[in-house]
Amino acid sequence: MNNKACILSVAGPNLLRDEAALLAEHKPWGVILMGRSCLAKAQVSQLVQDIWTAVGRDILIFIDQEGGRVARLKAPEWPLFPAGHVYGDLYDGDPEKGLEAIWLGHRLMADELAGMGIHADCAPVCDLPQPGAHDVIGDRAYGTDPDKVGQLALAALKGLEDGGVAGVIKHIPGHGRSMADSHLELPRVTAGDNELSSDFAAFAHVKDAPMAMTAHIAYDHFDAGKAATVSPTMIQEVIRGRIGFDGLLMTDDLGMKALGGSLTDRANASIEAGCDVLLHCSGFLTEADDILAEMTEVAEAAPQLSGKALARAEAAEAASKRAKAFDVEAGWERFRSLIPNVGAMHA
Repeated sequence: MNNKACILSVAGPNLLRDEAALLAEHKPWGVILMGRSCLAKAQVSQLVQDIWTAVGRDILIFIDQEGGRVARLKAPEWPLFPAGHVYGDLYDGDPEKGLEAIWLGHRLMADELAGMGIHADCAPVCDLPQPGAHDVIGDRAYGTDPDKVGQLALAALKGLEDGGVAGVIKHIPGHGRSMADSHLELPRVTAGDNELSSDFAAFAHVKDAPMAMTAHIAYDHFDAGKAATVSPTMIQEVIRGRIGFDGLLMTDDLGMKALGGSLTDRANASIEAGCDVLLHCSGFLTEADDILAEMTEVAEAAPQLSGKALARAEAAEAASKRAKAFDVEAGWERFRSLIPNVGAMHA
């Protein structure tokens, strides 16, 4: 593998000539598709093929497809899947059915993704929302009990992997106490060790996940005023040490305003702190030239994958190649029986 430690994005539904040149030159480890790039199944499949051709190998294609309000694939072209809280509510009434439903939902979702060449999904969410916190997490969460969230997240990861898609747990070590939206500013969490231990416990359940995405949040008890993404203390002592996660660690989107300085500054600080891979989406931009300029800056700042980061990247790719046989129609039938209104979501 001869790829740079970054996941870039593209500006629209078709790969532009300058974007292809950028991908060919820098060979990012992955590409993430935003909603602007997802109009139809055949179009997405072609875009993926064009990206692979430009890079020179079948790199991982990522997407944010949780279900609910975080879904890049929209109806009526694609089926809609429930928000996280739906699985959590079902689990509360019958844990066995809740776990079956979330496995099925993510197995069916994986079928949609893998069919287009998308083999990595930025899900599941393992954050524990707290009363009074910003609703950026809200109904995306499975609940507030770390054991319940951990069990549901494990089943979601298994559903994705059984469909040939590697999951990305987020937002490690926990976004649920944020009083602000990290897309717009740096949230600062003042909770102490005892309170945060429950947040960390949810992630400990899924510490063997192939990939995790950092939280652009400062945990003042550990490293005041410094986002976890750029904090060696949070990454080495909490994420790697206390939680025990040893998979590939990617940043949340470097374009989010929680991180100060230039994109190059953010990239350098993230790698120095211990992140393996840089993620950049340009979600705030609309012009192709502006998006290309940002992608170029991140690509130039990204190091080559090597050492432990390379080994973790190879393990994540392997996790995307374990698909098992599955009866999709029977799966949908059972899924609809567990979550009655999901029939209306199946376009």
